[in-house]
Amino acid sequence: MDDTGTIEIRPAETADAAVIARIHMASRAAAMPYLPPQRRDHAQVARWIEEVVLPACRTWVAVREGEVVGYAALDGDVLEHLYLRPDVRRRGIGTLLLGEVRRHSPHGLSLHVFQSNVEARAFYESHGFTVLDTDDGGRNMEKLPDMTLRWTPDGA
Repeated sequence: MDDTGTIEIRPAETADAAVIARIHMASRAAAMPYLPPQRRDHAQVARWIEEVVLPACRTWVAVREGEVVGYAALDGDVLEHLYLRPDVRRRGIGTLLLGEVRRHSPHGLSLHVFQSNVEARAFYESHGFTVLDTDDGGRNMEKLPDMTLRWTPDGA
């Protein structure tokens, strides 16, 4: 890991919803420019984080120098979200968040990723995820081709 500084991974709190929403929106815009423009404003996304994501998922934030710079949300054994502020990518923070999620998924972990998100696919594949299936986009609201990836710990 290069240049992470001191990163603390802690459970997300309701008070984190607004910053998580900013990270979610900024990360998607930067990493997935092929997505349609965001139709929801920050307040709507923050409300979704607070009312849907946080109650339904075990969610962690990465904190650097007192600032939340990324988050991961786990629903059962499905990684629903892992997003970083665009300016802190490629510094090992995503790996730290993924490590926390893995500790809470001892039997394995699945996720969906857009087929065109080659950077995310490469990140997950470098961390031992393999492709389970592909889809034409019928199962996601963006209607874009996606794939299911799975990580299983050694011996599980």
